Amino acid sequence: MALDNETFELMKDSVTRFVRDRLVPAEDTVEQTNEVPEEIIQEMRDLGLFGLSIPEEYGGLGLNMEQECEVIHELCKASLTFRSVIGTTVGIGSQGLVMTGTEEQKKQYLPRLASGEIMSSFCLTEPDAGSDAASLRTVAIKDGDDYVLNGTKRFITNALRAGMLTVMARTNPDKKGASGISAFLVDPKTPGVTIAKADEKMGQRGTKTSDIIFEDARVPASALLGGAEGQGFYTAMKVLDRGRLHLSSVSTGISERIIAEALSYAAERKQFGTPIGEFQLVQAMLADSQAELFAGQAMTLDAAKKYDRKEEIAMLAACCKMFTTEAAGRIADRAVQIHGGSGYMAEYKVERFYRDVRLLRLYEGTTQIQQLVIARNMLKSLAN
Repeated sequence: MALDNETFELMKDSVTRFVRDRLVPAEDTVEQTNEVPEEIIQEMRDLGLFGLSIPEEYGGLGLNMEQECEVIHELCKASLTFRSVIGTTVGIGSQGLVMTGTEEQKKQYLPRLASGEIMSSFCLTEPDAGSDAASLRTVAIKDGDDYVLNGTKRFITNALRAGMLTVMARTNPDKKGASGISAFLVDPKTPGVTIAKADEKMGQRGTKTSDIIFEDARVPASALLGGAEGQGFYTAMKVLDRGRLHLSSVSTGISERIIAEALSYAAERKQFGTPIGEFQLVQAMLADSQAELFAGQAMTLDAAKKYDRKEEIAMLAACCKMFTTEAAGRIADRAVQIHGGSGYMAEYKVERFYRDVRLLRLYEGTTQIQQLVIARNMLKSLAN
């Protein structure tokens, strides 16, 4: 999947203008209201942003991984909240269906996801199952031609907006590890499915996360993703490998924006009669940030190219996610430092971005989980 270069560049230019002309001016409104305006969501639909990663035969743009990373980098030069609106549909919420869904399942959902008619959510995390995803307790017990779901999912992005839930549940309670987990495509309006109110969070206002409770929620056997039990966890891991590259581009995009804010302030703010950007210690912070941005972009696009060539990238994706998200935290911290006391004030956006990027090191695998993935792959390669 890929657009030809000319068409892709036109599409990316459209996103750049959209970010500059529509999203950046709307950032304060989103921060104040905790809502993304519906007219902006509609413009995202019109631009085709919900269908970035969905194949063209199902109405999407069919971008390859490298192209998706470039577009997401551009989109994330604005508040990360805007990306979150499309993020689960473009990434983890739809890609299990793209990778392993039956043709009937794809025809049922992918065209509506691509157009933005419905959004998707990925339901893996639970109150007692986060990093240890294989320990999840939600169950889906076969009952005639249906499965009955019971359990609770936590921190589910876009649950309140979703028209399709990809739910990981244990179909064989006797199997305690990964092999007993299956995936289901669930309509959130199904009786027995309750979506809780939006969580109150440290940052990323306008991004909606919620608990989802399943109480004897009955879904047809046709909702079993791919029509096969026991494949859910392995599908989730494939989806997360891809999602980590997506999040790496989220991190580099917002990092570039933060650097621009810090650079602008350093050029204008004067102390001792001189712009602070002339001070060597401020220059050092700017230089370190720019170098980390360049490194993060380079490694992410390199891994994305390998993904598009069907190479094994689990370790590389973890490297990218670990480095870029940690770098985003350091870059945001330096930006606050460059702003001095003003950086702690809501008047300046670096305070907001500092809070927003903190989440990047947590979701879709914490930094510590990435370290484990990297090290285990290193040891595995040595053994081979």
